[in-house]
Amino acid sequence: MASIEFRGVSKRYDDGPATVPGLDLEIGDGEFMVLVGPSGCGKSTVLRMIAGLESITSGELLIGGHRVNDLPPKDRDIAMVFQNYALYPHMSVFENMAFGLRVRNFPKLGIERRVRDAADTLGLADLLERKPGQLSGGQCQRVALGRAMVRDPQVFLFDEPLSNLDAELRVQMRGVIHRLHRQLGTTSVYVTHDQVEAMTLGTRIAILNRGALMQVGTPLELYNDPDNTFVAGFMGSPPMNLVPVTNDGTQLVCDLLAFYHPRAPHSQLQGLKRELLLGLRPEKLVYAASAPANWPRLSGEIELVESLGAEMLVHLRAGKSSVIARLPGLRAFTLGDVLELAFDPAAVYLFDADSQQRIRTDGARAGVGVC
Repeated sequence: MASIEFRGVSKRYDDGPATVPGLDLEIGDGEFMVLVGPSGCGKSTVLRMIAGLESITSGELLIGGHRVNDLPPKDRDIAMVFQNYALYPHMSVFENMAFGLRVRNFPKLGIERRVRDAADTLGLADLLERKPGQLSGGQCQRVALGRAMVRDPQVFLFDEPLSNLDAELRVQMRGVIHRLHRQLGTTSVYVTHDQVEAMTLGTRIAILNRGALMQVGTPLELYNDPDNTFVAGFMGSPPMNLVPVTNDGTQLVCDLLAFYHPRAPHSQLQGLKRELLLGLRPEKLVYAASAPANWPRLSGEIELVESLGAEMLVHLRAGKSSVIARLPGLRAFTLGDVLELAFDPAAVYLFDADSQQRIRTDGARAGVGVC
């Protein structure tokens, strides 16, 4: 196992803009760090710099406390699991898993033991003589994991390993990877664009956008305490509602609602900009009839209802404002009807409409209310 540290690491191709502009990030020994963000945000570039497959333009990269900027990939003691499995079609499962050990002249008995131990752990013991063409996608991904596992590296790297699998297999393989990390405790860095994978697998998550680190923290820290609208909108499914509101100095107003927020007294509202963004998670909206009388109400016309079985996503609009509510799926709605909902005012976040940064007022608890 080993820690990983980025010290002002940048990556630039030719004379273009920096793909990764000055990354500072520490990954602890034995940690499972997930790098998440939209396509093209630089997360795979960061992973490839750890592996030594991409050169570093500036800054320092340390693995286990040692500078590795110029260390060849073969000398970094890292195992990488790819999106496309990268299995040799003419080799059996056993030979694919053993290949990396053979090229390192590992003892034959040691290879046999490691491969069979990994196969038992991954449920591949009965498939060792098969070729990749005889396997399902999930089985191929297990073989790729096994090939990395037998190396016993100091760091595992995962480059979107589940993106080619169907939904059911993704759930299964998330469990396999989670159990594998819990068993081995090896430092792992996992790249994905799927925030569900990030939330379920990561000890911590680093959210990237255009190569820049937007925020790093545990899944719950990022969900409950976002620093900016990008993080607020990226974590959660569906994402946080971000509603433009006007601050008139006494209350926050939009086409959906107008309310006075107890965590932002008049003196604080008067010190803020006039145009703000109000953040409210879909699951924090409830039917007005069942809410306390002092909770703010909002109402809008039903535009769309997405049934998810036990719950549903209801899209409301009033004028230029819209929200999505996650509600129990036991009620029928008619499109065009007006629905009244309510929310706990302590569940609201405020963001600067220009900078997109979180507005944190004095005395508020992290992740709750206007803070």
